[in-house]
Amino acid sequence: MNRPRLFLVTPPEFAPGDLAEKLKLAFAGGDVACVLIYMPGAATKDIQAAASVLVPVIQEGGAAAIVYQDTQATGRCNADGVHVDTSLEDLKLAIESFQPERIVGSGGTKLKHDAMELAETGVDYIFFGKLDLAEKENAHAKTLTGAAWWAELFETPCVAMAGNTLDTLGEVAATGVDFVALKDAVWQSGPEISATIAEANRILETYPFPEAD
Repeated sequence: MNRPRLFLVTPPEFAPGDLAEKLKLAFAGGDVACVLIYMPGAATKDIQAAASVLVPVIQEGGAAAIVYQDTQATGRCNADGVHVDTSLEDLKLAIESFQPERIVGSGGTKLKHDAMELAETGVDYIFFGKLDLAEKENAHAKTLTGAAWWAELFETPCVAMAGNTLDTLGEVAATGVDFVALKDAVWQSGPEISATIAEANRILETYPFPEAD
């Protein structure tokens, strides 16, 4: 698709069976590129247990299943990739272990130099926005400026964290990012998840990428 795509981030705590049903509703609503299974601080056995339920659902929905931080759970559950933002050394190890068969993403940096250093490892995407920050209605200003700077200058795909309403999608898509990350805007929409995803895709379709020269 020649426009930004959705990158869903799970809540930090969830019941796997319940979230699996919500994911099915999400996929029924339209295109989703990736789902990040985000369980900060959880033990490998708990991440693995959740991922074993969610990964097949995500893959059947046509999206890539990405596990946050835990490379062991990523491998054991046949996830499509891992998101590593603990250190440059950890990221390099993940890239060595998983590429090119699996996706390795990173992000969460405060400085432009750090983002460029991450990209030099050959990472598959750079994530702008703090996963552990409370969401507001709009994307954080630093997320928007960082994503716009990156999208204009670099080839490595980038993801930017939106706010907790669909009204935030336009401001994020306008930066030129490849993927727009949503969390609470989806999971807190109750039975309207399918409609939320459909509307999100409708909005993103109004932000096509410029035609290449």
